[in-house]
Amino acid sequence: MKKKVVVLGGGTGSSTLLRGLKEFPIDLTAIVSVCDDGNSTGALREEFNIPAVGDIRRVLVSLSETEPLVMQLFNYRFKTTSDLDGHTVGNLLLTASSEITGNLSDGIEALSKIFNLKGKVVPLTEENVVLMGEMGDGCIIEGEHNITRYKSSVKRVFYKEEPRPTKEAVQAIKDADLILLSMGSLFTSIIPNLICEEIVEAIDSSKGKIMYVCNMVTQPGETEDFKVSDHVKLLNQYLGKRKINVVVANNGKIDEEMAKRYESLEQKDPVELDRKETKSMVEKIIADDYVIIKNNLLRHNVLKLGLHIFGYLLEQK
Repeated sequence: MKKKVVVLGGGTGSSTLLRGLKEFPIDLTAIVSVCDDGNSTGALREEFNIPAVGDIRRVLVSLSETEPLVMQLFNYRFKTTSDLDGHTVGNLLLTASSEITGNLSDGIEALSKIFNLKGKVVPLTEENVVLMGEMGDGCIIEGEHNITRYKSSVKRVFYKEEPRPTKEAVQAIKDADLILLSMGSLFTSIIPNLICEEIVEAIDSSKGKIMYVCNMVTQPGETEDFKVSDHVKLLNQYLGKRKINVVVANNGKIDEEMAKRYESLEQKDPVELDRKETKSMVEKIIADDYVIIKNNLLRHNVLKLGLHIFGYLLEQK
């Protein structure tokens, strides 16, 4: 029987990780936070009162086995002077599918059949949730888009109203052999899954180990000067009785020129693996050189990541 793996996340980090994991014989479920409210997603949320579909779209694409042209179509973003400007075809299809079937989960299920997914995609909630942020200067900011653009750093995040998670998300976590917190923005992609009380309770009742795939670079306003152990500490604050068991981290050297480019253009620095401090908090560290450069951008080697995660699963009784 295939091992059951649940990935909690959102944004590009989660979709990147899933692209590697789908190549291995595992029962894969992606639980996606739905609090994005920028650009096309934000406009559709406001007009149709639905959860965010942008991150769902990215995850569907990453798990799909469909022809590349179909994926290009799904990600196509209109550039026009009409109301279609800025919208992606995939976001519109997800919205239409949700309207036809009556909810986002069934809408995703309908599209999943078309895209021949190697895994299941589940929204964290069916509700049109609003993420709130308490900032370093004490201000309370409403909306993910505004939180990420605010001048001060994020102190903590919470929901305007406590969301009810989908039954599918809760059950998938309870049944999981491995609960994976993906790389990505901690406060706006990963933690939004962990500030839902029922989700934390499900993690506490699950027998699956908790693994975190750490970011390769820091994020301005969220994780400045963070080492691997700082990422683990922060996530553990939002988890319940059970904490992170395993951390996957990069120990490969990032090219000096590339590191300087990220620092000057995006204010991002390489995340240092502080082994001693990290080891004091987790059972196991999986470290390797995961650095690749794709389209002049720093990326994880997703096949190597997937191989190491699958290898860890095989070690578990």
